[in-house]
Amino acid sequence: MRDNPPDDPDSVAIDNLEQLGLSTYAARTLVALVGLGSGTAKDVSEVADVPRTRVYDSVEELREKGLVDVQHSTPKQFWPVSAETLGRVFEREFQHRLSRLGAALDALDTGPRRTEQEGVWTVDGHGAVTSRVTEFFDSAEDEIVYMTVEELLTDEIVETLARAAERGVQIQLAGISPTVQARIRESIPGAEMFESLWVWSDTSAGRLLMVDGTKTLVSVRQERSESVPSEHAETAIWGKGETNSLVVVLRAIFTWRLSNTESE
Repeated sequence: MRDNPPDDPDSVAIDNLEQLGLSTYAARTLVALVGLGSGTAKDVSEVADVPRTRVYDSVEELREKGLVDVQHSTPKQFWPVSAETLGRVFEREFQHRLSRLGAALDALDTGPRRTEQEGVWTVDGHGAVTSRVTEFFDSAEDEIVYMTVEELLTDEIVETLARAAERGVQIQLAGISPTVQARIRESIPGAEMFESLWVWSDTSAGRLLMVDGTKTLVSVRQERSESVPSEHAETAIWGKGETNSLVVVLRAIFTWRLSNTESE
């Protein structure tokens, strides 16, 4: 288990167990026991980067969480629960923590909610931009206008748009090839397609959207490199509110473009 590459199953398991709250030694001990099936402190120490004296502390941590059983033999034997049970234990723990977080945030959120978002805000990173986009789509009540490159029209985005359409939200899309349009119409039969403002492949533009005429976002893509990994290769600015400067400008652009499309 020592010096394993980052994509090795042991390394992946240990990293995720640590993120789920286990100490480093406990995570290594658990992974070692799963690989062994069962074992003693000596067995664990021989295959994992855990001193034998720390195995006992790690096992106690795991036992308290219901992840390991102990046979009080000489020497003691440790038996991990099944992978299915491990999943259920951590799922319950995650749901418990999520519930407590939600309750705490609700208790903190006592002030009046502002509907007008002053200024323009920046979001950096593909995942963060996608989260902001799906948040806007999930809040839509009347209309979504979305222009994007096809590589950013992921299954997650399509599913979010489909949910909005099921709520009765009007969906208008641009920047999509005829082949992809056919696939979109299968998922979102009522979606309307219109010509984009420019040839997206010739620019670094990523997305341009407007939701209910009060929320807008525009993103640009960067070329991926060693200094710009894929997860950081997109940056967006967004604004919210009837009089927000970004909203006013993009609303005017969308209104002009859509009115011209209808007259063509």
